[in-house]
Amino acid sequence: MDMREHRLSYYETAHKYGIITKSMGGAISTLQRWDRIFLEEGAEGLMKERRGKSYGSKKGCSPKLDKKVEEDLIAENQRLRMEIEYLKKLSALVLAEEQKNGKKRS
Repeated sequence: MDMREHRLSYYETAHKYGIITKSMGGAISTLQRWDRIFLEEGAEGLMKERRGKSYGSKKGCSPKLDKKVEEDLIAENQRLRMEIEYLKKLSALVLAEEQKNGKKRS
């Protein structure tokens, strides 16, 4: 609000409030983000916890799948899990048979 009232640039605002980094680009981009949030959501928008979230766009969100596609993927996942279990048991049986007959597995 102070920046807008006194018509300060991002750079001037950063200096005024001591938001200084090695490269001023970091401070400037922070002020630009705060300014955008203030314009879009008001002062209350600046109070929201935003760490760890991708705000603005939905880059981090996975798209919603069609119900049929989701069911097919679940079925395939279950089939693959059963196949893995089958192969594990088969491998254990073969190993046990080889040990019973005194052969070493190659």
